[in-house]
Amino acid sequence: MKSLAVLPAAFAVVLLSGCGADPAPAAAPPPSSPAAADQALAGSPCGEVAGYQGAKNKVVVRGKTDCAEATQVLKDYFAKLTPAEATSPQGPGPVVVGAWTCGSGPNDPVTSCSTEDERQIEATRN
Repeated sequence: MKSLAVLPAAFAVVLLSGCGADPAPAAAPPPSSPAAADQALAGSPCGEVAGYQGAKNKVVVRGKTDCAEATQVLKDYFAKLTPAEATSPQGPGPVVVGAWTCGSGPNDPVTSCSTEDERQIEATRN
């Protein structure tokens, strides 16, 4: 009968073991090929946009974002950027453009924009 007395306690431990614990994050699916993995890390080039004071910026997207959206977000960002923000000692931004948040560090030639669902855009000043 001793083994039956342990059964309710073991059941309670199993039930409570999942309480309060966050589920483990799902592993990312493996890339279909090494070339696909390199492409995902490098991003996809999308041409250029005019940045602050007309400086040319090369646009790159990462994740599920197309070039049309990326270039429009960056055009809107640079248009919205005030001279005070552009010359801030902490760097320009963060500036919100729709679902995107854009900015860069002080004297950083790269402007980064991202969304909460992990889409990313970068513009690198030439």
